[in-house]
Amino acid sequence: MSGHPQTLEDLLSPSVTDLASWSELHAHHTRVADLSVRDLVAAEPERSKQCALMAAGIHADWSRQRIDQQGMELLRKVALERDIPTHIADMFDGVKINNTEQRAVLHTVLRADPDSSVIVDGRDVVPDVQEVLTRMRDFTRSVVTGSYVGVTGKKFTDVVNIGIGGSDLGPVMVTEALKGFQVGLRPHFISNVDPTDAFEVLRELNPETTLVLIASKTFTTAETMANATQVLAWLKNGLPTASNHAGHLAALSTAIDKAAQMGIPEERVFGFWDWVGGRYSVSSAIGLSIMLAVGEENFDEFLAGMHAMDEHFRASPIESNLPVTMALLGIWNRNFLDIPTLAVLPYEQYLHRVPAYLQQLTMESNGKRVDADGQEVPVQTAAVLWGEPGTNGQHSFHQMIHQGTQPIAADVIAFAQSAHDFAGQHATLLANALAQIQVMAFGRTEAELVAAGVPAALVAHKTMPGNRPCTLLLAQQLTPATLGALIALYEHITFVQGVIWGINSFDQWGVEYGKEVATALTPYVSGDVDLPPTMEPLTRASLQVLRNLRAQS
Repeated sequence: MSGHPQTLEDLLSPSVTDLASWSELHAHHTRVADLSVRDLVAAEPERSKQCALMAAGIHADWSRQRIDQQGMELLRKVALERDIPTHIADMFDGVKINNTEQRAVLHTVLRADPDSSVIVDGRDVVPDVQEVLTRMRDFTRSVVTGSYVGVTGKKFTDVVNIGIGGSDLGPVMVTEALKGFQVGLRPHFISNVDPTDAFEVLRELNPETTLVLIASKTFTTAETMANATQVLAWLKNGLPTASNHAGHLAALSTAIDKAAQMGIPEERVFGFWDWVGGRYSVSSAIGLSIMLAVGEENFDEFLAGMHAMDEHFRASPIESNLPVTMALLGIWNRNFLDIPTLAVLPYEQYLHRVPAYLQQLTMESNGKRVDADGQEVPVQTAAVLWGEPGTNGQHSFHQMIHQGTQPIAADVIAFAQSAHDFAGQHATLLANALAQIQVMAFGRTEAELVAAGVPAALVAHKTMPGNRPCTLLLAQQLTPATLGALIALYEHITFVQGVIWGINSFDQWGVEYGKEVATALTPYVSGDVDLPPTMEPLTRASLQVLRNLRAQS
């Protein structure tokens, strides 16, 4: 166990702007603020080597970021003054770093070495994790091989995962990313409480061959349970009257009693723990839909890739630690270059859901305005994260990246080899990725345009300022292990940035309050309850319009 303080009072630390290293970094920024990427490349002949790291099969090149070597050294001083190595150790050791909920943060245990040991509240949690994984593997094997079938005796062909937030975004992202590795059931997902979501998923499925997973830790998540009710009705209507529709259900939950009330026996309830946050849960039982789709071996490889990045993060010193380095670059861009957004641009169609997944990971974690002490953070926190795959994005928002008034930072993800044999255009795809980061970094000057013979009337229109900071992430090929390493990389980037800003990255009170208000308003929308005159007037007016419109239909 780490010796880092564990009480709320001891966890508190000075504001980031009070750090001596932050003041040094601020002074340095003042001196180098006008340096361009072109200037940096000219001044640092070894920049391509100095600004690169390899970890868990991922090669990161940040030579196109707007920071010099001295700036990087000062960023590392900030990390050391913030005691990042101790915070890393505390997370891995099970210290309750989620101080507002008094919880450990141990998603790393979900993919840890089975022979390791992590004690939480006097209990070694590693055997618990391994027990659930073993049951997941056994269940997957029985379903995929057909030893466990539907109530009419037909083999399952499809699995529907009902969840929301982390219980949906992770499985959706991974099953899409590993579509080329699918060996089991066809995966489908229902998350939105909008009934159209369930309607469109279920309309093409056969209840007799569909397995349903209900993913809710407490079995009380409003959207998930509403969708579960709809899907249960669909199963009952589509199966023979005498059939036990519960044979088509499994639960990803700790609420064994509530699952039993729905007819789901304990052997088909796969639990996880309060030290697994929703947006960090993809490697927990929440990943059962992934395992059912890609098989246990590919899922284990996915976990192994995450573990490889975990171990790199845990053991590497600051100067050679890839998640720490990328986190610090994000701090520089957000707090010193005043860049409010980060575009994540995967040049791999299978990764088309990665930006949406990372939105929740980073913005729900670090979209906070107060620190662990409840004091207002004196600097900007999480960047707005967004993105789409290349080359599609090049024909929509890349115009704004290249010539818009607001600088945008970018992470570009690409693979040396295609994920499949239909790869005739892969070289063209990679050329586009390299072309985009070249234009982002270096732009196109007026002098270059004039030298190229561009008419004077068009020079201003074709000038591109460059200096859009970008990091290129390269790997050999998209595999389950590579995907796991990539996801773990961003998990740890998010954690480090939260520590630098002094915030708790593992609660989400804004989300919780939104749910509370929605629950309170639901009876008023339905029209079953009179609108009280004391209700907030704008909401009351909107409810009245909605009720009138609903009455007309």
